[in-house]
Amino acid sequence: MTSDLRLFSIMVAFAALFFAPVAEAQNRLGNTELNVAATLVAESQQVKAGESVTLAFVMEPKPTWHGYWENPGDAGIGMSFDWTLPPGVTAGEAQFQVPDRLLIAGIMNYIYKGDYAVLVNLTLSGEVRPGPLPIAVKSEWLSCTDEICVPEQDELSITLQVVGEDTSISRNTAFDAFRAALPRPLGSEASFAVDADLFRLSIPLPANVAIDQPYFFILQDGIVDYAAPQTFNRDGDRLILETGARGDGYDTISGILKIGDHDGFLITATKGKVEMTGLPLSGDSAKDEGGGSLLFLALGGAILGGLLLNLMPCVFPILSLKAISLAKAGGSETVVRRDALAYTAGVVLFATALGAALLGLRASGAAVGWAFQLQDPRIIFILLALVTAIGFNLAGLFELPNINFGNKLTQKDGAAGSFWTGALAAFVATPCTGPFMAAALGATIILPPIAALVIFAGLGVGLALPFLLIAFVPAIRNRLPKPGPWLDGFRKVMAIPMFLTGIGLIWLLGRQIGTDALGLSLVFLLVVGLILWWFGGGQVKGISRGALASATMIAVLVGGVISLPGEEAMESRKLTAASGATLPSEPFSETRLAELRESGQPVFAYFTADWCITCKANEAAAIQRSETADAFKAAEVAVLMGDWTRPDPVISRFLEKHGRAGVPLYLYYAPGEEPVILPQILTVSTLTELVGESV
Repeated sequence: MTSDLRLFSIMVAFAALFFAPVAEAQNRLGNTELNVAATLVAESQQVKAGESVTLAFVMEPKPTWHGYWENPGDAGIGMSFDWTLPPGVTAGEAQFQVPDRLLIAGIMNYIYKGDYAVLVNLTLSGEVRPGPLPIAVKSEWLSCTDEICVPEQDELSITLQVVGEDTSISRNTAFDAFRAALPRPLGSEASFAVDADLFRLSIPLPANVAIDQPYFFILQDGIVDYAAPQTFNRDGDRLILETGARGDGYDTISGILKIGDHDGFLITATKGKVEMTGLPLSGDSAKDEGGGSLLFLALGGAILGGLLLNLMPCVFPILSLKAISLAKAGGSETVVRRDALAYTAGVVLFATALGAALLGLRASGAAVGWAFQLQDPRIIFILLALVTAIGFNLAGLFELPNINFGNKLTQKDGAAGSFWTGALAAFVATPCTGPFMAAALGATIILPPIAALVIFAGLGVGLALPFLLIAFVPAIRNRLPKPGPWLDGFRKVMAIPMFLTGIGLIWLLGRQIGTDALGLSLVFLLVVGLILWWFGGGQVKGISRGALASATMIAVLVGGVISLPGEEAMESRKLTAASGATLPSEPFSETRLAELRESGQPVFAYFTADWCITCKANEAAAIQRSETADAFKAAEVAVLMGDWTRPDPVISRFLEKHGRAGVPLYLYYAPGEEPVILPQILTVSTLTELVGESV
């Protein structure tokens, strides 16, 4: 427990001592005076020597009151028993029914909302003589509403009758319902692992067992973060749980796996190695069949997200000019379809390769997500060189032989040129995460590797889809404008978004590694421009300078990468929100988030990166607006900002917990409620209305 929760438990314990006389006075008036009344009943009034009998504490909370499971969770007190038994009679461990949950102000309680029963077996030795068998017990428990708690106790008694061997014994059929609500022994041992701040539990459970909204109630305190969300995957005949961890002090744990209303299994687990494999369970009806649906939904989202990437300023010029190129080749269906398929192959293979690299890094223990390569300034430097070269090519400074965007559209670029154009388009599109993509890429965190690679390939298919439609639907291709004198002007106009992208990359380098990178980038661009100007001049004169220009460009690029500030400079540059921002924020940390939630304050947490175009658009259009700031200030909403511009394992793991492979991610925490995941595209009204509903 946290220090605040420990203080709460200590206060409750002292309150129990203080109110004990009051509770005793209440008991003398009868159980009806208790907020959670207790009655002691036996399954049979008669019992034989050498056998056992089950007793039940039938607990009946008043409306709005509740009792607690044996581990109450973050706060509360479990039920205790002080037996007075005749010689030869022993009481077993109490058996608790499957509990419920109650989350109040970020504090998780394990409770019983309605009537419930606690069962205890009494065992008689063979020496117990026939006759009356008086049983007495003093029991204490905590009764609570959502606002107040009252420690209660009662002295209960019952007299059984020990009978002879030949006596027929009748039983109380109410115990059938009591036992039906008890968790069933699983039979097979589970395994668990604690890795840093994550707790994982692998439970052997046949795939044909129906599961509805599963939850694991752990008996041992100090292992899991009770208030943390629990994520479940199905991997064949195993159910795998992942949630937040608090400590690692046990080799064996136990608890109840709830799989339905008053239905669950008793779990015993030993420490071992547990990996989060398999398919995630769907929220409302968590069955294994949901895995296939998740894959198809994620694949559809990836294709739609890839299609929208064509509208990005660094991709659209490639799209438009290649589309016109295909239109020009419309007389040859074979050539058009060959080039479209080659372009698609380049896009899909690059997207899949990028996904494979991401999955490989995750498997090695690195906390990375989509567009992780843009967290490395060296990759940005290389991307800057490519974008600059494409911009000068579109501006007419030179013609790039292998990827011809220029005015020689009467010539056929060939399959190789189309393939590398597709790969380049996929590369320059990686900074973007738009609608449909977030959930799709988030699914790759928990899907098996093969299924995850299918999602990345689907992203590439979406990016290449316009060319496939142009190539295989002649009606679309015939509607495209034909090349003519206007194309040279259009081509030069398309250089503008590429140069704007280059300016953005320079700004990003400055944000990542300081102002020294700005000067280095400008010098680099000057040298690149001179090399390309010299190369283009040779093309005009018919002089081949390709080999020398390529070697010089590679040398300049390598020299620029080597000249970048070292890792120490990168790590020392911690990006935080400016104090003068319209909507001020604090740097995100899970500790700070927990503190704010425990204090009952609403929290808006958003995760961004300087290279994320969608993030910056949302900040300009919705987050950093005076209307939003005024509404948040009136509602006393705390704002936490997670900056993922540079690698941050804490943010990476937090994104994964919420099913995201990258930024943006927007969360709103109303007091005492689960977080709301906001849309990928924000508006001022989205934020202000959400705050207004919670006031």
